[in-house]
Amino acid sequence: MARYRAAACRQCRREGIKLFLKGSRCFGEKCGIERRNYPPGQHGLSRVKLTNYGIQLREKQKAKRIYGVLESQFRRYFAMAERERGGTGENLLKLLERRLDNVVFRLGMAASRREARQMVGHGHIQINGRKVSIPSYIVKVGEVVQLRPTSKMQERVADNLGAGRGQIPAWLEVDSNEKKGTVRGLPIREDIQIPVQEQMIVELFSK
Repeated sequence: MARYRAAACRQCRREGIKLFLKGSRCFGEKCGIERRNYPPGQHGLSRVKLTNYGIQLREKQKAKRIYGVLESQFRRYFAMAERERGGTGENLLKLLERRLDNVVFRLGMAASRREARQMVGHGHIQINGRKVSIPSYIVKVGEVVQLRPTSKMQERVADNLGAGRGQIPAWLEVDSNEKKGTVRGLPIREDIQIPVQEQMIVELFSK
């Protein structure tokens, strides 16, 4: 776990921004970017100016790390975003936001997307009363995401919901007592508060 924390903090310092990969740690004084706001390594303080391609690649890498997806998954999401109406970059972020693990995190049930993905993968989450253990499941409008009544994570989820780490986005509605959330609509770009320039990603894949 300590090794993972160090790796996550190095990623934030390498990008120069908070990626919120460590949940509650990112909001405290132990956050790596708060203590040393420069890239790791001997030459961290003398960062070389990136080329246009380097900037585009960095934006893609940031999006992948924030949502915790692999390169092949990311390319599939991009292909799906291209087929939908509207801007490809915005469509891409909307698809990533609607991943089940991200929704569990956005509802406040988990302290980080990593914890949310683990909860889903271990079968602690149900949708409309049916267990779903696929973190990449894309939620739909009207679906109810809930902690399973028999889950052993009742106390942990209650603590997470009571922590109030972030504001619940407008497209989601949470019921803390029942430990569930409802998808009231589709996310819009203003709801997606992540430090990513999606147009740079589109330009990268358009080459």
